[in-house]
Amino acid sequence: MQKILLTIDKISTFVGKVFSWCIVGLTLLITWEIFSRYALDKPHDWAFDGMIQLYGMLFMMAGAYTLSKNNMVRGDVLYGFFPVRLQAGIDLTLYFVFFLPGVTALCWAGYNYASESFAILEHSGITANGPPVYQYKAVIPIAGAFILLQGVAEIIRCVRCLKDGRWPLRLQDVEEVDVEKLKAQMHVKDEDIAKLDEFVTTGKGSDK
Repeated sequence: MQKILLTIDKISTFVGKVFSWCIVGLTLLITWEIFSRYALDKPHDWAFDGMIQLYGMLFMMAGAYTLSKNNMVRGDVLYGFFPVRLQAGIDLTLYFVFFLPGVTALCWAGYNYASESFAILEHSGITANGPPVYQYKAVIPIAGAFILLQGVAEIIRCVRCLKDGRWPLRLQDVEEVDVEKLKAQMHVKDEDIAKLDEFVTTGKGSDK
């Protein structure tokens, strides 16, 4: 079962990292449009639509990745102090009451939304010659499907936690710097940092 959970995590991570390149595309598009508009006096009426689509794809397709890393926004003022079994029970309840109905509705409505857009080969109405948007709207049900798949993995994790009393392992990825761990690896003590701070603030080394 753990292998299945980690496989789903890998799929969500792969999809999230692939679509993270939208950031690069978005940066290049904005940079080029600013240069073209103000330096060349040649603005493009499709640029704004392109920016919306790149950002929208990044936002939607990163959902499963974020869920796989347990980084979804939650009001955990008290949650973090609860025993893990109580945390799992709360999560499991919320997954069945809100998550599954909501994401299932997103997939269903998104599929209908995208199919109607493909049927008429819909184009953006923001500008007179707007680019096509049907391929962009197809991302909605696809993103929902990936989030739903990851949600099933999270439900299984909740059940396992209720049974074992501990959370199953997750696929490790980029994480914030652990200062204490970094100091241990570099063999740096708090006293050394304090001495360095004093050396800098007193300006003893300014004449060297």
